[in-house]
This record gives sequence, structure tokens and C-alpha cells, in this order.
Amino acid sequence: MIKIKMLLYHILLLLLCASAHAQQETRLKHYNVEKGIAIMGYDPVAYFNQKKAVKGKKEYSVNANGIIYHLSSQANKDQFQKNPAIYEPQYGGWCAYAMGSTGEKVEIDPETFKLVEGKLYLFYHTWTNNTLIKWNKDETKLKISADKNWAKIYH
Repeated sequence: MIKIKMLLYHILLLLLCASAHAQQETRLKHYNVEKGIAIMGYDPVAYFNQKKAVKGKKEYSVNANGIIYHLSSQANKDQFQKNPAIYEPQYGGWCAYAMGSTGEKVEIDPETFKLVEGKLYLFYHTWTNNTLIKWNKDETKLKISADKNWAKIYH
């Protein structure tokens, strides 16, 4: 009986490991990362605590289910590690406006962001095009559309 329980335990453990690995691979495939690093190395916690974009440091890196985030301080790293999902940007870190408007994965400017109801949204921004302005004009509709489009891509 003990051997059967141990065998079942090991099978369950293998299934959980395989599932975690599959989730990491899916995140790496669909999230906006460069060499596995999210938000171009910016600190996701700083958006919430400091209300600004702050470049993270390699020495405060955290691997959150296959995605690497650079934090700017040990305090931010500790805070992030408690619950990474709270701080991760919406839509895998792709431009929220583009996700809502066309359902496309478009690069972002990590310094162009918005916090809405405790969630981080990032936007594409060049000297000729600031998609945050467009997002603000029809945020409710674009957010609903972006949520649906991201669900089609990621889930």
C-alpha cells in the first residue's frame, strides 16, 4: 500500500513539474520579453510604489514562472516575490492600446504607462504617436477588447 502511495505521489509530482514547465514555455512564447527579461529591465514594483518608471538592476532579478524581472532594490524584490502576479503588466507587457484596438502584440515604451484599478498597463510611444492618449479617449471599450484579444492569444 505504501509503495502505491509513493508511486502515485511521484506521478503527481511529475505531472505538476510538466505543467509548470509548459506554463513557463507559454509565457516565454507570448510575453513581451527580450532574452527572457520583461519590461526592458524596468522595475514593475516601482510603477506602483513610486508612480514612475525606474530601471531595475540585474542583481535584484526575479524569475517569475519563466519571465525575468529586474527590480531596483532589495525591498522591491522582496515585495515582488510575495506575489508577482500583482505587479506583472497586463497583456504580457505588450501595448495595451494595440491589444485593444487591433489585437496585435506591439512593443512598448516602458516610461509610458497607466495604473488602473491596481493593474499596470504599458503603451507604445514615439515622438509622433503616444497610444496612451488614444487609450484614454476610449479606455472602457479598449480594455474590454484588449482583455478578449489577450485571452485569444494567451489562453
